[in-house]
Amino acid sequence: MPLLRPDPTFYPSPKLAMQAPPEKHAFVTLLNPKFKGRPDALTVVDVDPASSTYSQVVGQLDMPNVGDELHHFGWNACSSCLCPYAPHPHTERRYLVVPGLRSSRLYIIDTKPDIRKPKIVKTIEPQELAARANYSRPHTVHCGPDGIFVNALGTPQGEGPGGIFRMDPETFDVLGQWELDRGPQYFAYDFWWHLGYDTLITSEWGTPKTFENGLVPDVLLNSGYGHNLHIWDLRRRRHRQVLDLGKEHQLVFELRPAHDPTKAYGFVGVVISLKDLSSSIWLWHQSDGSWTIKKVIEIPAEPADPGKLPPLLKGFKAVPPLVTDIDLSLDDRFLYVSCWGTGEFIQYDVSDPFNPKKTGSLHLGGIVRRAAHPKNPKQALNGGPQMVEVSRDGRRVYFTNSLYSVIDEQFYPDGVKGWMVKVDAKPAGGMAFDSNFLLEVDELRPHQVRLEGGDCSTDSFCFP
Repeated sequence: MPLLRPDPTFYPSPKLAMQAPPEKHAFVTLLNPKFKGRPDALTVVDVDPASSTYSQVVGQLDMPNVGDELHHFGWNACSSCLCPYAPHPHTERRYLVVPGLRSSRLYIIDTKPDIRKPKIVKTIEPQELAARANYSRPHTVHCGPDGIFVNALGTPQGEGPGGIFRMDPETFDVLGQWELDRGPQYFAYDFWWHLGYDTLITSEWGTPKTFENGLVPDVLLNSGYGHNLHIWDLRRRRHRQVLDLGKEHQLVFELRPAHDPTKAYGFVGVVISLKDLSSSIWLWHQSDGSWTIKKVIEIPAEPADPGKLPPLLKGFKAVPPLVTDIDLSLDDRFLYVSCWGTGEFIQYDVSDPFNPKKTGSLHLGGIVRRAAHPKNPKQALNGGPQMVEVSRDGRRVYFTNSLYSVIDEQFYPDGVKGWMVKVDAKPAGGMAFDSNFLLEVDELRPHQVRLEGGDCSTDSFCFP
């Protein structure tokens, strides 16, 4: 009888994961901004520089329905399967759990036996999600030590509270709401955890009614979107603490905890300050048994000719950075920041998390700048750095340019023309575009990127 071995893409520690073979394929969701006609799609992109089809789409799975708005999908299983208190190491990293943020539908997609020909093996309709968990608008998927976690941004009626639901890792059935006591938590956006501290963190956007047709200026200017982090007891599923960033800090988005399970800190991006349109990065950390938060990076708005600004920004005479995604390398050294408004992509050395140092900056697209890519330096691009993904060894960074279809139109009224690029990161800091990697997409718009075998925003580890 052959010996059962763990999935070779699972690693007990981030240090070992950094030694993994380079990825050869990336999975990328493509959104149809028109909601009618063509459905969204999951594409497979060749990211092997030695391949004749490098930087090209080599597989595509069109969804069976239109209007899904595919969002932050994830794996059914990952390195957290090696955790000692809930081990299931023989589960295979094989299926992608892909949520439709607008449709409230989830697709289970098999990436084997041929990674270039993924196929849908199960569809969870919004009625099942509503009946089993009383949630809608699924947003982000994470594989945990004891199953699949998914967050949702609201109720079936488009109100709050949003929250987290669990899925069975074998049948993919929705099991129910994760929270046993949510305390004051009402808004939802992202979630992540510190497995070494039995702690879960959630951030805030707003209810579906306040974003599904675009950001509502009155809600934004009256501090009606989220400005808190919430601290939870991961094992007991109970709310423990609120960290309030202040009402001027609106839209508390992506959470990136330290990968080393002995470290009790992480970074969160805040899209906009009502005071001056700046964006910011905050550090949450444990201090004397409780959690606290501190602003460690501020990125200012850039003055601009109102004639070049969309209607939403003309009165401000400035381009906000609009930090809409961040990612942290597996060694917890480099933080990457996407400024979707100005088109800047920034690298910070966060070896000392309380004192980040800017070590690299690139520009692509942007509301006013429209910076070109070195592959085609005469072609202006729109959109800006948005969803970012970092390879396990930290040497390659990928990002796309579409945020959310209706919000794309608010900041880029001429319509976002989709693209995906790759950046080469230097071990000691600094980065440069791969001039051979510019994937342009007609009609559809790229959003989330996941890498074959794992990446820096899907895996969590129980060993340092």
